[in-house]
Amino acid sequence: MSRQKTYKYEWAERLESVIQFPKPFFSACQGKWNQAYFKNSNKLVVELGCGRGEYTNGLGKLFPNMNFIGVDVKGDRLAAGGREAERLGLKNVGFLRIQIQFIEDFFLPNEIDEIWITFPDPRMKDRDEKKRLTFPFYLEKYLRLLKPEGIIHLKTDSEPFFDYSMEQFRAYGLPILAETKNLYESEWNEDHFGIKTRFEKIWFDKGYSINYARIQNKKEA
Repeated sequence: MSRQKTYKYEWAERLESVIQFPKPFFSACQGKWNQAYFKNSNKLVVELGCGRGEYTNGLGKLFPNMNFIGVDVKGDRLAAGGREAERLGLKNVGFLRIQIQFIEDFFLPNEIDEIWITFPDPRMKDRDEKKRLTFPFYLEKYLRLLKPEGIIHLKTDSEPFFDYSMEQFRAYGLPILAETKNLYESEWNEDHFGIKTRFEKIWFDKGYSINYARIQNKKEA
């Protein structure tokens, strides 16, 4: 069993697509997402801090031959994502309710093909640096779980958080495949597939530019 905090069932237990304690697959999913849950060998994509799952469901709808897992700790948000996945009839989408610091308890090294980090809390106070989702503690976990040359996508409205994250990626010597502080006016405008999260819509409508980067994991040694 993961060391992470356990949660009450709430009514998300009725949603097949939401994996949380104490559902049986919750403690048996590590390394078995494709084999046991999706029952195929398609690429596995994980969205971290997925909220209501706009990206997870949006990508799942666009790419039926890939598998998508949205990760978040908020049960009400995941329930909303799960309901939408069921409404859309998506069989290639699932949601995992955990604290992200325990992500290695639920995926094996080299199991994930791509990671999306979409509009996380930037936590720009100095005392909160260790809570940023691109702090080295987290980044090292992602790189172990990603396949060699796997991809990390980052979208944020916070320029300071974006700058901080790019510093971390470069410190690890990771190839930067795309980088822009104005996604919708850049050559990578199509790379986000037109999907907007709830928070992205709010900040974009207020005139904020959207920062985007695509980073590649290193090749296998």
